[in-house]
Amino acid sequence: MRLAFIADIHGNLPAFEKVLADLARERVDQIVCLGDVAVGPQPVETIERLRAVACPTIMGNWDACMLGAEPKVDGELAEMLVNACSWSTAQLRPKHLDYIRTFADTLELRLDETKQVLAFHGSPRSYDEGIFATTLDDEVERMLGGHEAEVYVCGHTHFQMFRRFAESAIINVGSVGQPFRRQREGVMHISPWAEYCVIATEQDGLSVDLRRTPVDVELVTRAMLASGMPHADWWAHHWAPEVPTV
Repeated sequence: MRLAFIADIHGNLPAFEKVLADLARERVDQIVCLGDVAVGPQPVETIERLRAVACPTIMGNWDACMLGAEPKVDGELAEMLVNACSWSTAQLRPKHLDYIRTFADTLELRLDETKQVLAFHGSPRSYDEGIFATTLDDEVERMLGGHEAEVYVCGHTHFQMFRRFAESAIINVGSVGQPFRRQREGVMHISPWAEYCVIATEQDGLSVDLRRTPVDVELVTRAMLASGMPHADWWAHHWAPEVPTV
């Protein structure tokens, strides 16, 4: 079994198309979307493309915001994020909101007879929570809330991660449409690639392939600036045109 996981598309259709093109060359049995689909410059186009893929999708915090949930954000980006959500929601038609209402809270899948995957957006108990490499084990245990799986798969933080937890693995698949770079001089930047993950069973083993594929930054920023989304110039400015050295 080969499962592809995508998350946090954020209305970035060019990045989404790039990932789908990559996956079309793969022999994956199922694509799963972990939420935060449409808040971004191309909300309608992104939702309609995801519907065409016909994959199971998890409810993210910004998906819930589009349905009227109170966003839990603070800091300097909070107002810009809320404005982007309000604008994106206003672009949708009732059929798009009905589609978002079909998103699940969590999803259980089987890789084989012995390996179970639990997929969610932030944590099984809340799409607003994030599991980081630095999150204490006791807090992670509370977030998992008694769920048991060999592999836990999530998004939300926009940072890829592989973390061992007891005998299980916690995988953050990163972000298709808004992968964050570490802050430089206190300024957030967005990486010039799209992130996703392929998880497979191979000869009684388990492989986790965290991937990133380059995107056309000029195409992304041009679509963003033409969208009419609030603060589009700010978001476009913070896309990084070059791959950083490690």
